[in-house]
Amino acid sequence: MSMNKEEQLRLEVVKAAKAIFAKGLVEAGEGNVSIRNGKKEELFITPSFNQYTTLKKDEIVHMNFDGTSLSSGKLPSTEVKMHIAIYQSRPKVQAVIHTHSIYATLLSVVQKNIPILMEEMYIFIGGSIDVSRFGKAHTEEIGNVALNALGIKNAALLENHGVIVCGKSIDHAVKFAELVEKLAKIYWGALQIGEPKVISEEHLDRFKKLHESLFANYPRSMRKKKL
Repeated sequence: MSMNKEEQLRLEVVKAAKAIFAKGLVEAGEGNVSIRNGKKEELFITPSFNQYTTLKKDEIVHMNFDGTSLSSGKLPSTEVKMHIAIYQSRPKVQAVIHTHSIYATLLSVVQKNIPILMEEMYIFIGGSIDVSRFGKAHTEEIGNVALNALGIKNAALLENHGVIVCGKSIDHAVKFAELVEKLAKIYWGALQIGEPKVISEEHLDRFKKLHESLFANYPRSMRKKKL
């Protein structure tokens, strides 16, 4: 029997959730993954206190952007308000992932932005990875501070909390979450040795069209902002 669209979206959330768990970006009971339900003001999100190893598609929670649950059973992730804030602000975003990966969270605790260290950072993320101001977990406030830190980019650090990424596909979002932790490790390691060398803007211009065409997901109204 073929699956309907909603079942497929649930499975995509499960697949992405298991991927970030397998890569050590989250531990049991933390982090969250969601996907937009097409053009509807709806999302599918991992449940509260998610157990990644046993997660099944029937545990994924279906919700309206107004916070109304459209499925029974599990409660949604407590950070669902942050996901909804990003979807409402960025119509192109199809997936949002929040992790507590170790090195990225370490940098968020000391409030260190990750500067542009590698060309792939500009291509996938759109620039530096900046730390938000502190926002109370599980509230609309953290959604607002996440949006401010993201600016027009695809990833940010949440002060004393972790990582937030968004993508035009769930595969993009998984890639961005992996990349943030990789770059955080590189930056932390470089700081132990000396002063990290940051790539200058003149060497990045040639990647601007690539980023814009493939990975940028901010609305046109924000286009005048600098990366």
